[in-house]
Amino acid sequence: MNRPVIRFPLRTTSTVSLWKWLKWSLAAAFLVALVIVVRFVQIEIQTSRLQARYLSELGRDVAFTLADGASNSIRFPASGPYDVRLGYALEPSFEERLTARGFAVASQARDSARMLALADDGLFLPYDEKDQAGLLLRDARGTQLFSARYPNRVYDSFDAIPPVMVNALLFIEDRYLLDASQPNRNPAMDWGRFGRAVFDQGMRVVDRHQPTPGGSTLATQIEKFRHSPGGRTATPPEKLRQIASASVRAYLDGPQTLPARKQIVVRYLNSVPLAAKPGIGEINGIGDGLAAWYGRNFDEVNRVLNAPPSAEMLDAQALAFKQALSLMIAQRAPSRFLRSGNLELDSLTDSYLRLLAANGIISTSLRDSALVVRLELDRAPVVHAPVSFVTRKAVTALRAHLLATLGVSNVYDLDRLDLSATATLDNRVQEAVSERLASAATREGAQAAGLYGFEMLRTQDDPSKIAYSFTLFERRDGANLMRVQTDSVNQPFDINQGARLNLGSTAKLRTLITYLQIVSTLHARYASMSVAQLHDVKPDKQDLLTRWALDYLSHASDRSLSAMLDAAIERKYSASPGETFYTGGGAQTFNNFEASDNSRILTVHRAFQHSVNLVFVRLMRDIVHYEMVQSAGPTSQWLDDPATRHAYLTHFADQESRVYMHRFYARYRGKTPDTALATLLSGVHKSPAKVATVLRSVAPDEPQAWFDAQMRAALKRTPAAGLSSDDLSKLYMKYSIGKFDLNDRGYIASVHPLELWTVNYLRDHPLATEIQLQDASRAVRFTAYSWLFKTRYHATQDRRIKRMVELQAFAEIGKSWRALGYPFATITPSYAAAIGASGDRPVALAQLIGTIANGGKTLPVQTFSELEFGKGTPYETHFTRAATTPRTVLSPEIVDVVHGLLRDVVLGGTAKRLAAGMTFPDGQTLDVYGKTGTGDQRFNVFARGARLIESRKVNRSATFVFVIGDRFFGTLTANVHEPYAARYAYTSALSVQLLKSLAPALQPLLRDDKESAIQSSAARRE
Repeated sequence: MNRPVIRFPLRTTSTVSLWKWLKWSLAAAFLVALVIVVRFVQIEIQTSRLQARYLSELGRDVAFTLADGASNSIRFPASGPYDVRLGYALEPSFEERLTARGFAVASQARDSARMLALADDGLFLPYDEKDQAGLLLRDARGTQLFSARYPNRVYDSFDAIPPVMVNALLFIEDRYLLDASQPNRNPAMDWGRFGRAVFDQGMRVVDRHQPTPGGSTLATQIEKFRHSPGGRTATPPEKLRQIASASVRAYLDGPQTLPARKQIVVRYLNSVPLAAKPGIGEINGIGDGLAAWYGRNFDEVNRVLNAPPSAEMLDAQALAFKQALSLMIAQRAPSRFLRSGNLELDSLTDSYLRLLAANGIISTSLRDSALVVRLELDRAPVVHAPVSFVTRKAVTALRAHLLATLGVSNVYDLDRLDLSATATLDNRVQEAVSERLASAATREGAQAAGLYGFEMLRTQDDPSKIAYSFTLFERRDGANLMRVQTDSVNQPFDINQGARLNLGSTAKLRTLITYLQIVSTLHARYASMSVAQLHDVKPDKQDLLTRWALDYLSHASDRSLSAMLDAAIERKYSASPGETFYTGGGAQTFNNFEASDNSRILTVHRAFQHSVNLVFVRLMRDIVHYEMVQSAGPTSQWLDDPATRHAYLTHFADQESRVYMHRFYARYRGKTPDTALATLLSGVHKSPAKVATVLRSVAPDEPQAWFDAQMRAALKRTPAAGLSSDDLSKLYMKYSIGKFDLNDRGYIASVHPLELWTVNYLRDHPLATEIQLQDASRAVRFTAYSWLFKTRYHATQDRRIKRMVELQAFAEIGKSWRALGYPFATITPSYAAAIGASGDRPVALAQLIGTIANGGKTLPVQTFSELEFGKGTPYETHFTRAATTPRTVLSPEIVDVVHGLLRDVVLGGTAKRLAAGMTFPDGQTLDVYGKTGTGDQRFNVFARGARLIESRKVNRSATFVFVIGDRFFGTLTANVHEPYAARYAYTSALSVQLLKSLAPALQPLLRDDKESAIQSSAARRE
């Protein structure tokens, strides 16, 4: 069956027309859509309506709140000059240090989920940032002690800025920022400038000389110099980060951004970086810039620029405006413009003056007057007016404490932190005490305080040379609160916290406690033994404390610890100064303050009450001998065993030789070979043999000619000046370095052999460090001490071994002292440590007596009760003291004994002026107990044979460490240094009397404490 074939034409006239119509329709539609899109983008660029809607809705979810406890999702900034300066970037490290020092996070900011998401996307946290922040210190009553605000001079609002400055800034940086016809404008984007910047960056790929002016708006510039690393835009992504962050920030308060844009002007002028200047440091903001670089008063500049134009004001306005304008320009390269020459900045400012006038921003008259003005930058370092450090003692001490607590390196950085700190100090009492200490340095004030009299000031004494320091703590709520810390020294140095003073017999308190601790140990070791078992114990012959303990327990009917401690303080010692004590590496003698004590036999109890030195020197000897046996074993073990002897002697040789090498290195380092040789020869007797030995030891490779010249120069004024060439040749050969060993050469030259070696070594190794010198000299040092190991020096060896074991004993005593707050790593290894030779710090001594007052338990010292970082920011964190459990460091039995002894010091001993207690003006009387100490530090010079040829008094101190009532304790010290120390003979009676006179100044604290106690009691009853 045949089917018809139907054929369709490929193209007809009608189909061609349809196809063309479709193509043109599609093209037209595309063009219309493109025009619509372009117009839409154009409208969006001009109005920012969509951005405003989206970002303002996003901004409603951007928030933070403060809640109790630590936040587990807070986002701290990583860098940025603003974030580092105010401490936000450092808060994690601050939290770590504060937690380790007994603080806890009481409350911290919580960021909303939207804010956290923005941070995780890399944006800077959007919030209303501070233009001005700094350290704020308050005392325990809330009184402001110190306030640092940086920048110091800022505009509080947009209306405070002179309009001419606003108009000039906008013309230079962001001309459409305040366009009121665009209420929703995004201030982070200027599309024209941004497009030009992108084009220029692209062209720079082809032409590296293509200029690349920035496309930043004021809003993105603020983000840059506040939050970008180093305050710079290092990469394109960083620029996008700035734009995005500034955009979100602009819409936080809604879609209409004109108020935010005005705030951008304020924020920019307040925080634009303007280089740094010696004496000031980093300068931010136009206000501080005008003051630092032109010496202008910020308020005066604003008054002048806000004044109506007039002929009378024109010159003043021209000068002020040109100076302000120059700083707006200088921000582009502040170090170049402000720290180098004036001409470039002056010329550039003049060009902008012409542009501003040509565009109607300023008047031609203002332009012409300003063009005549020459900019005169002040680059001289700022010299600050002298301040009285006495009046700032509290602030200085608190800032120093914060530096150590936070790990901040200097007060410059500390003062710029956004930190508010509440101290435990009572400023009202602090000022009253400081005033009385200052008054005590005058004759009238000293007389009023009763400081003239027996064992105090004499009629001829000048009180102005004496420095007084005072520390007072209060035990409250499980902590020792620092209430007063001051001194009368007009220097930033803090005597209470920073000095190492010889506080005399207050060291007897530490020595007494160590003694009672040893007795407690002996009680624990032997009290449970029978008499027969006790008789079987054979203590070392020099361990008198163990021998006494065994004897006591063998005969005592009451073997309790309290009874044994009571018996221990009644042990008797001679107070005679007629004995020479071998301690501290040499022979020492000691004196009592009262000559009447010299012939007495006193108990430890009475010696402590009346501060008798020789009893405590002998007590310290017993303590040292006990510790020697405990640390090194019986005497026979370290004196009779050859291996032990050799080990101790080796250690001694290494230790002492290192001391000599340190001394010689300090003497000769950095000297040229000729200078070093001259220094060495200056102390050598000018005989041919001695000089020749030195020359051949120091420079063994120098030729005969050099040797001859040096010999003639050294001997030219001696009888040997006429030595012939033959004589010199013989000396050159005779004393060559190979003829004698190092010790023999040292003997011939009468020079320490290690000194000869050191000068020789540094001649060949002039850049050697001390460590390298010590390492290189190891074999030589032991060679120099080879004599010590010979058997004929057995007695000398015994003395050296005993010294090494004694050092071990003092190390153990030092541990026990440090466990009770002694502030130094080591104590002076001499029996004199018992009477103050090791030094102490007033604040550490106060803490020791505070432990006794608290029943043998240590409490944390609080200088600050609260620290508040970043208030009103997403980084806000409040720290308060965490509760701690007191640690028992002294047994109740020891505390009872020491407490009784301290009371006896006041009732009938060296502090009896306060036997009746401390009476206050309101009639209240509180008991006082404590320990006195008089330090008389001397520098003695001895000749051969231990003959004293000079004795110079370098320091005299009088100290009273005390407890007042049930809660307060501290120290009061009077100290005078040479050259004035020799003029005074006062004792600790001076400090006791001065404390007594401070009752009116201390009364507010004690009255508040009494009222607080009454209120607490009433609350408990309710």
